[in-house]
Amino acid sequence: MAEAEEFSVRFWGVRGSIAVPGLGTARYGGNTSCLEVHCGKHLLIMDAGTGLRPLGASLAGNGKLDIDLFFTHTHFDHVNGLPFFVPMFMKGNSFHLWAGHLKPQYTLKYVLGEMMLAPLFPVPLEVFQSTVCYHDFAAGETLTPRPGVTLRTAPLNHPNNATGYRIDFAGKSICYCTDTEHFPDRLDQNIVNLVRGADILIYDACYTDEEYAKFKGWGHSTWQAGARLSDAAGVKTYVIFHHDPSHDDAFMDKVATDAAAARPGTVVAREGLILRP
Repeated sequence: MAEAEEFSVRFWGVRGSIAVPGLGTARYGGNTSCLEVHCGKHLLIMDAGTGLRPLGASLAGNGKLDIDLFFTHTHFDHVNGLPFFVPMFMKGNSFHLWAGHLKPQYTLKYVLGEMMLAPLFPVPLEVFQSTVCYHDFAAGETLTPRPGVTLRTAPLNHPNNATGYRIDFAGKSICYCTDTEHFPDRLDQNIVNLVRGADILIYDACYTDEEYAKFKGWGHSTWQAGARLSDAAGVKTYVIFHHDPSHDDAFMDKVATDAAAARPGTVVAREGLILRP
């Protein structure tokens, strides 16, 4: 693929709920949700969990930046890296922040501002020196943030709402669907329709089917439900994501083995992994 049409996703945070650094999570990673997606010369970031901080360090010396950051939702594990994202403190950079789950009750700027408000945080949103634009849309809309880059969106089944994304670029597709809970008696047609025929699906596989009964209603799914959905929608590469904080590297190794046997080619996300459709 020519450099101008490079399409890739890099994982900077793969964990759900809370960051879990330590020896037990060193191989898969302990940071919460954050993806770096390159669409040719355009850079998209998906979610702003604690993985956003090391991503920011990698970008800080790259000259002026013009980036779109898309939130699945604004639960704390998906936003708490934002105040530590160095490029947003640098003059000359531009950021477009997008969310599809808050209208009509809230706006993204309001919610992030409440997070960075004393006594929860010592400095407000206005501390950012870059140019920041906030965009609220309704999940289900199609977005065209950059030339040649299309994002289809869909609502997900999660407390306080969440948005799934399908990024289409250069004839390929990467889908990002977290946090969402499957339905016990049927497939989620919102997701099936969004990801049908996708090259890559990154899916909330927080639990196993065996664990799920204890966490029903919490808003998360299982790797087996993700595999069933991927089969039904004709997904090429299924990626297990949003690992539960109690699942250490040994547990994730077992998930990887079982998932590969059930659906060959399945990938378990880990920090530093780069995938190309």
